[in-house]
Amino acid sequence: MSQDDQHPNILFLSDTQAPMWVERLVLRAHQNTKATQAIFAEIIRRQPSVLYWLGDIVSLGFRNNKWPMIDRFLENCRQVGTAVYAIMGNHDVMGRPRKGARNFQQRFPEHSPTGYLQITDGIAVIMLNSNFQIMSAADLVKQQTWYEQTLREMDDNPAIRVIIVTCHHAPYSNSKLVGSSKLVQQRFVPCYIKSQKARLFITGHSHAFERYQFEGKEFLVIGGGGGLRQPLNTSPSRLPDIATQYKPMFHYLAVRREGDALELISYCLKSDFSGFDIGYSYEINPTPVSAPQV
Repeated sequence: MSQDDQHPNILFLSDTQAPMWVERLVLRAHQNTKATQAIFAEIIRRQPSVLYWLGDIVSLGFRNNKWPMIDRFLENCRQVGTAVYAIMGNHDVMGRPRKGARNFQQRFPEHSPTGYLQITDGIAVIMLNSNFQIMSAADLVKQQTWYEQTLREMDDNPAIRVIIVTCHHAPYSNSKLVGSSKLVQQRFVPCYIKSQKARLFITGHSHAFERYQFEGKEFLVIGGGGGLRQPLNTSPSRLPDIATQYKPMFHYLAVRREGDALELISYCLKSDFSGFDIGYSYEINPTPVSAPQV
């Protein structure tokens, strides 16, 4: 992997919510909050240009007492110059969606609940709301229209080299608890597949690292920010996960652009919490455009 500082590291993180008591009834805890704190400390140490946070920031967004650790981390990010952009997960709006959304918006003022765009180093990151059940019909149409138009504009913009699409709910996952989102498959995946420059679709929700390729496009699940580990389907009916040997408990993702390619590194927390290892890395190259037939 190149370490050319001309192309800044961009980090992605998801599912940092502390375990809820009801989750502990069916899933085993593994010092989850301590793991999240270790990830936060590592991000501050690395001082990335941008952190993209893909939802489930806290366990219950409407409860004010769930946010102090997040607020301290966000203040530390401001002090080291790391911009933070986030989207809402289901836990962020669970129970009392309006208050949860208000608490979220206070922390992430650039956020739009019908999708928004951030650009770093020629990488356009499209951030979408997949909490469809709490969105109005008008907002669903607004987001879909904006998403499709934005993909077209980014494809046509010569300054944009690569597009990354994100939302919280994974279109494809082997998680036995949350599985694949059919609505994300229907609403977000077709335009992503069609886009020329869109090369990576990143989500959380499933508390695992999973990698898929469908129709020549990459899909990553990176839900390792601290939530309780979810069991994965290992039966013959499972989806074809490429990263079957890489299932760390806690992890985050670094992305760097090299030309029109993306270099990806998943950093995983060591079992003794003493630091992070490079657990999984690979490169996504642009799809060659076929020459016209003469």
